[in-house]
Amino acid sequence: MKKILIVTAVAAAGTLFQPAAMAQLALAQKDGCLACHSVDHKVMGPAYRDVAKKYAHVPGAEERLVKKVLNGGTGVWGHFVMPANKSHVSEADARKLVHWILSLK
Repeated sequence: MKKILIVTAVAAAGTLFQPAAMAQLALAQKDGCLACHSVDHKVMGPAYRDVAKKYAHVPGAEERLVKKVLNGGTGVWGHFVMPANKSHVSEADARKLVHWILSLK
């Protein structure tokens, strides 16, 4: 049983730490996203994997989340406010980040 859990954890980490994913993680760090979010656990904001699960089958989710990254929002994940980020996150970067986040299912 331990071996199965270890192999599963290593496989999951392998998909997270592929070069493209590492670039997006670095982008999230550069843009300050990781101050409130994490890939796999709630910080102030939701874990990115939870966002991916919530929006997996929602039509237009990518565009909706890009707007939320840029303009901010509140109420979907509790009482914390996500501030607007358009002063330091480009729309192109927001799209890259959201696309990556939604791929974390």
